[in-house]
Amino acid sequence: MKTEELRAIQAPLKEQYKSTPSAASITLKAEGRLGEGVTCNVETAKALVAAGLHPMTGGDGSSACSGDMLLEALAACAGVTLNAVATALGIELRSGVVKVEGDLDFRGTLGVAKDAPVGFSRIRVRLELDTDASQDQLDTLLRLTERYCVVYQTLAHPPQISVGRS
Repeated sequence: MKTEELRAIQAPLKEQYKSTPSAASITLKAEGRLGEGVTCNVETAKALVAAGLHPMTGGDGSSACSGDMLLEALAACAGVTLNAVATALGIELRSGVVKVEGDLDFRGTLGVAKDAPVGFSRIRVRLELDTDASQDQLDTLLRLTERYCVVYQTLAHPPQISVGRS
Protein backbone atom coordinates (compact mmCIF):
# COMPACT_ATOMS: atom_id res chain seq x y z
CA MET A 1 0.00 0.00 0.00
CA LYS A 2 1.22 3.48 -0.84
CA THR A 3 1.33 6.37 1.62
CA GLU A 4 -1.39 8.23 -0.30
CA GLU A 5 -3.69 5.18 -0.30
CA LEU A 6 -3.38 4.75 3.47
CA ARG A 7 -4.00 8.44 4.08
CA ALA A 8 -7.03 8.38 1.78
CA ILE A 9 -8.50 5.44 3.69
CA GLN A 10 -7.77 6.88 7.14
CA ALA A 11 -8.50 10.58 6.54
CA PRO A 12 -12.31 10.32 6.69
CA LEU A 13 -12.07 8.10 9.77
CA LYS A 14 -9.77 10.57 11.54
CA GLU A 15 -12.11 13.44 10.66
CA GLN A 16 -15.14 11.52 11.93
CA TYR A 17 -13.37 10.61 15.18
CA LYS A 18 -12.31 14.25 15.71
CA SER A 19 -15.82 15.58 15.16
CA THR A 20 -17.60 12.72 16.95
CA PRO A 21 -15.24 11.17 19.52
CA SER A 22 -17.78 8.52 20.55
CA ALA A 23 -17.67 7.08 17.01
CA ALA A 24 -14.09 5.94 17.68
CA SER A 25 -15.03 3.70 20.61
CA ILE A 26 -15.79 0.03 20.20
CA THR A 27 -15.97 -3.02 22.44
CA LEU A 28 -14.07 -5.90 20.90
CA LYS A 29 -15.12 -9.34 22.07
CA ALA A 30 -13.69 -12.81 22.27
CA GLU A 31 -15.37 -16.02 23.34
CA GLY A 32 -14.03 -19.38 24.35
CA ARG A 33 -15.99 -22.59 24.77
CA LEU A 34 -14.69 -25.33 27.02
CA GLY A 35 -13.53 -28.24 24.93
CA GLU A 36 -12.31 -31.81 25.33
CA GLY A 37 -9.96 -32.51 28.22
CA VAL A 38 -8.37 -29.32 29.49
CA THR A 39 -8.93 -27.13 26.42
CA CYS A 40 -10.87 -24.03 25.48
CA ASN A 41 -11.92 -23.39 21.88
CA VAL A 42 -11.53 -19.77 20.79
CA GLU A 43 -13.08 -18.52 17.57
CA THR A 44 -10.68 -16.16 15.79
CA ALA A 45 -11.47 -14.09 12.73
CA LYS A 46 -10.18 -16.88 10.50
CA ALA A 47 -10.33 -20.19 12.38
CA LEU A 48 -11.24 -22.02 15.54
CA VAL A 49 -8.22 -22.40 17.82
CA ALA A 50 -8.11 -25.05 20.54
CA ALA A 51 -6.09 -23.65 23.43
CA GLY A 52 -4.80 -26.00 26.07
CA LEU A 53 -2.12 -26.62 28.63
CA HIS A 54 1.48 -25.92 27.70
CA PRO A 55 3.60 -29.10 27.82
CA MET A 56 5.46 -27.68 30.84
CA THR A 57 2.14 -27.67 32.75
CA GLY A 58 1.00 -31.13 31.64
CA GLY A 59 -0.28 -30.53 28.12
CA ASP A 60 0.57 -32.84 25.25
CA GLY A 61 1.49 -30.02 22.85
CA SER A 62 -1.44 -30.62 20.50
CA SER A 63 -3.28 -27.44 21.55
CA ALA A 64 -2.23 -23.82 21.29
CA CYS A 65 -0.83 -22.29 24.47
CA SER A 66 -2.57 -19.06 25.49
CA GLY A 67 0.83 -17.61 26.46
CA ASP A 68 2.06 -18.23 22.92
CA MET A 69 -1.16 -16.68 21.61
CA LEU A 70 -0.52 -13.54 23.67
CA LEU A 71 2.98 -13.23 22.20
CA GLU A 72 1.58 -13.93 18.73
CA ALA A 73 -1.01 -11.17 19.20
CA LEU A 74 1.78 -8.79 20.18
CA ALA A 75 3.86 -9.80 17.15
CA ALA A 76 0.86 -9.37 14.84
CA CYS A 77 -0.10 -5.98 16.28
CA ALA A 78 3.47 -4.69 16.26
CA GLY A 79 3.92 -5.88 12.67
CA VAL A 80 0.71 -4.29 11.41
CA THR A 81 1.45 -1.07 13.31
CA LEU A 82 5.04 -0.99 12.05
CA ASN A 83 3.84 -1.49 8.46
CA ALA A 84 1.20 1.23 8.78
CA VAL A 85 3.62 3.71 10.36
CA ALA A 86 6.28 2.98 7.72
CA THR A 87 3.67 3.49 5.01
CA ALA A 88 2.46 6.76 6.57
CA LEU A 89 6.04 8.06 6.85
CA GLY A 90 6.98 6.92 3.35
CA ILE A 91 9.65 4.52 4.64
CA GLU A 92 10.16 1.61 2.28
CA LEU A 93 10.53 -1.75 3.99
CA ARG A 94 11.73 -4.49 1.66
CA SER A 95 11.05 -7.06 4.38
CA GLY A 96 10.67 -7.31 8.10
CA VAL A 97 10.38 -9.81 10.90
CA VAL A 98 8.87 -9.14 14.33
CA LYS A 99 10.26 -11.48 16.98
CA VAL A 100 8.61 -11.63 20.38
CA GLU A 101 9.92 -13.61 23.34
CA GLY A 102 8.48 -13.89 26.83
CA ASP A 103 9.96 -15.39 29.98
CA LEU A 104 7.71 -17.59 32.13
CA ASP A 105 8.36 -19.50 35.34
CA PHE A 106 5.74 -22.25 35.47
CA ARG A 107 6.29 -22.73 39.22
CA GLY A 108 3.95 -19.74 39.67
CA THR A 109 1.24 -21.12 37.38
CA LEU A 110 1.36 -24.53 39.02
CA GLY A 111 1.39 -23.07 42.55
CA VAL A 112 4.76 -24.68 43.33
CA ALA A 113 6.46 -21.49 44.57
CA LYS A 114 4.54 -18.53 45.97
CA ASP A 115 7.42 -16.18 45.10
CA ALA A 116 7.32 -17.17 41.42
CA PRO A 117 5.10 -14.85 39.36
CA VAL A 118 2.10 -16.15 37.46
CA GLY A 119 2.54 -14.76 33.97
CA PHE A 120 5.39 -13.30 31.98
CA SER A 121 8.20 -11.63 33.89
CA ARG A 122 9.79 -10.13 30.76
CA ILE A 123 8.69 -9.70 27.16
CA ARG A 124 11.05 -8.62 24.39
CA VAL A 125 10.09 -7.37 20.95
CA ARG A 126 12.82 -7.32 18.31
CA LEU A 127 12.47 -6.04 14.77
CA GLU A 128 14.60 -7.20 11.86
CA LEU A 129 14.11 -4.79 8.99
CA ASP A 130 15.53 -4.70 5.49
CA THR A 131 15.40 -1.01 4.59
CA ASP A 132 17.52 1.91 3.47
CA ALA A 133 15.92 4.16 6.10
CA SER A 134 18.24 6.44 8.06
CA GLN A 135 18.87 5.91 11.77
CA ASP A 136 16.62 8.90 12.55
CA GLN A 137 13.82 7.39 10.45
CA LEU A 138 14.27 4.01 12.17
CA ASP A 139 14.19 5.67 15.61
CA THR A 140 10.95 7.44 14.68
CA LEU A 141 9.52 4.23 13.23
CA LEU A 142 10.27 2.31 16.44
CA ARG A 143 8.96 5.08 18.70
CA LEU A 144 5.69 5.41 16.77
CA THR A 145 5.23 1.64 16.46
CA GLU A 146 5.55 1.34 20.23
CA ARG A 147 3.23 4.31 20.78
CA TYR A 148 0.43 3.10 18.47
CA CYS A 149 0.57 -0.68 18.94
CA VAL A 150 -2.63 -1.53 20.85
CA VAL A 151 -1.38 -4.83 22.29
CA TYR A 152 1.98 -3.36 23.34
CA GLN A 153 0.32 -0.40 25.05
CA THR A 154 -2.22 -2.67 26.76
CA LEU A 155 0.57 -4.82 28.19
CA ALA A 156 2.72 -1.81 29.12
CA HIS A 157 -0.22 0.01 30.77
CA PRO A 158 -2.67 -2.68 31.91
CA PRO A 159 -6.36 -1.75 31.89
CA GLN A 160 -8.78 -2.44 34.70
CA ILE A 161 -9.77 -6.08 34.38
CA SER A 162 -12.32 -8.18 36.19
CA VAL A 163 -13.54 -11.75 36.19
CA GLY A 164 -17.15 -12.56 36.99
CA ARG A 165 -20.06 -14.82 36.15
CA SER A 166 -23.09 -14.06 34.03
